[in-house]
Order: sequence, then structure tokens, then C-alpha cells
Amino acid sequence: MSGHGTPSEGRPERSEDQESPTDEQWADFLRQAEAGSAAAPKEPSARARMVTDRLRALDEEAARARGGRWRRGKSGPAEPWQPDGWRTGPAWQERNGRARGRRRVAGVLGTAVIVAALVVTMRPSLLTDHLPGGGRAVDAAPLPAETAPPTAAPPAGSGPHGPTREEPFRGSPALRWADGAEGIEAPEAKAVGGMSKDQVAFALRTTRQILVGANLAPATLRGERPDTTLELLDPAQEGGRKELERALREPSRDHDPLTLFTRFAPEESRLLGDVVKTRGRMTFEAGRPGSVEVHADYTFVYPLLRADGDEVARTVVRRRLTTVLYDPERYTASRGKLSLLTSEDRVGNTACEVFDGFLHPAFPGDAPDAAPGGPAVDPYDRSAWTDDDSCGRVTRT
Repeated sequence: MSGHGTPSEGRPERSEDQESPTDEQWADFLRQAEAGSAAAPKEPSARARMVTDRLRALDEEAARARGGRWRRGKSGPAEPWQPDGWRTGPAWQERNGRARGRRRVAGVLGTAVIVAALVVTMRPSLLTDHLPGGGRAVDAAPLPAETAPPTAAPPAGSGPHGPTREEPFRGSPALRWADGAEGIEAPEAKAVGGMSKDQVAFALRTTRQILVGANLAPATLRGERPDTTLELLDPAQEGGRKELERALREPSRDHDPLTLFTRFAPEESRLLGDVVKTRGRMTFEAGRPGSVEVHADYTFVYPLLRADGDEVARTVVRRRLTTVLYDPERYTASRGKLSLLTSEDRVGNTACEVFDGFLHPAFPGDAPDAAPGGPAVDPYDRSAWTDDDSCGRVTRT
């Protein structure tokens, strides 16, 4: 018999040159052991023990790193360390963070869309007015000053043309006109007709004051007596200032203050807001020796509110007048006063054959009058002037 006995604890002896199991073999054994099909392993080699110790150290390090997120009192086995995987590593976390960011943006945009839809539902005109034919002017930029007679009437706008309380000039060419006195610009003065440059400048400036006082001053529009404007006119002129004062006291067909002043009966209508649209031009030339004549041609558009309701209408007034500054050394004239040579007006949307000194605009709810017998007129057409002052039908206001 051999003199070798059986090794203790049933384990075979291993020679020094016997190869230790690899890491892959040891991991495979562990998997088989968990499945219940592995044979008892051989005693791990020194290399296997090193791998085990390294894995245990990594587990402990991962546990310490997670310690800051743990809550006090929570216990349980440490979660084993794992290498970064395609769903667990930084790249996936970054992608997921960007996705959350997109979701947040989408949420904000979704809220904005809902709010916009509610606003449009409550007021559809906010959307439709900006669509083609929606009622708003495509170009609302102010027009440059008028420096020459227009060659045609301004084009009609698209969409609804009627004024509203919120948009009193909706659908009107006047939307692009100047506001009030800003639309009355005097040209640069120069000496003419034996009058100095300063005298011509005075005539231009005073004519502008007459236009503003007669057509834009709130008191005048309310029907009050325009004394400040009357003071600019020469009382020495026969049939001038005195004739206007009589017309204001006793208006009639032959003595009508509306030939110079714009006045609305306050019990019927009042100006809507404080803006009157204005467009026109002013020129001057030498008159008789020792005088200068100033020619003014302006159109004013008035948005009006019915005095006893909410209805809105527009009245368009075109006014042409010529003033004269005479040299008081050569003529019977008051120094620093203008004479009124001519004054004419054309009005769109006022009652015909009424001579009480006030304009009487029609509103949408009024009963229609009998069709006027005069010609149809576009009150915005500044390219021509008709001498026919009969009452006619206006094509727009």
C-alpha cells in the first residue's frame, strides 16, 4: 500500500504549480451556486481572494457615497456597486435631464396656447382683425405731410369700415393722418408782395391759429362761442368778423357760422375721445401790392358718440379758406389782424337743409332719411373740389 494517506477534511492536495481558478470561473461558480447546480468550489486562490476584497471595497465606497441622500433612521443592506451601464451612466442621465427640460418647455408652451385660445374665444376680433380683410389697416404708419394736391381719392380699406368706441377710425383713410393741430403745418416764410419775411410768417402763423380754433378747439366743437378765434380777425373788414358774430347770434341760411366753424349740438352728440384726424396743406402768394394771401385746404375727421347712447359715427369736414394780411400803412386795416377773403366748406354726414348753426350727424340706429337728390360724394377725395354745394349722398365717412 502506498504510504500516502487521505488528506484531511476530504480536500485533495494541490501542487504548487496547480493553476488557481480565474475571476471569470469564480463568477461563473457563484451564478451556478445561486441556481443550486454548482459543485463545491475549490478553496479560492490568493488571486480570487484579491478580487473578492476589491469588489467588497468598491461596495463599501459606493455605500459611503450614497450616505448623503439617506434619511436618518433608514436601515438596510448596502446596495452593491455596479459599473455605469447604458441606462445608468452619466450619458443616460444627461439625456433624461434634457428630456425633462423639453417636457417643462412643452408644458409652458401648452399653457400659453390655452390662454391664447381663451382670449381669442372671448374676443375673436383680436385674431380676425389681423387677417387679410379683417378690418385693420395693413399699413398704419403715419402719412408724410401733404405738399401737393392729390391726384386721386385714397383707396378704401378692407374689412368692416364702421367706427367703434375702441377704434373710432377703423376702416378710414384718416387712420394714417396726423392728429389734430399736428396736421396743420405752415410752409417756410419768405418775403413776397412787398411784405417782409416776418410779416408773411405772421400771416401763416395766425391762419393756423384760426384753423385750430375754428375746427379743433374743444369749446368750439361743443358749440360755445369762439371768441378767441374771432379776435384774430380784423374788425375793420366790411362783412368779415361782424358777419360771423351775427351768424353765431342768429344762424340762418344766409348767415351760417358753419362756413368757418365746426360745431356740434351737445344734446345730440359729442366728440369721442380727444383726437380729430387732420390732413391738408397751406400755401401763400403775393396779393394786391402790400398784401400777402394765405390759402388753406384741410379735411377734418370727427369721431362722434351719440349723447344718449353708445352709438358711434364719423363726420368729415373739408374746409377751404383764404386769409389776407394787409399793410396798414397802405390799406384801411387793423395792425396785427387778418381779413377773411373766402371761406367754403363741404361736410359728409350731417342733416341737410338745417341752418341752426350746428352739424347734425346721423348714427346707425337713426331712421333712414329720404334719398338725397344731390350727387354721391366721397368726402375723403381731396383731388377735386365741386362747386355744387347741394345736399348729396356720401359714399363713406
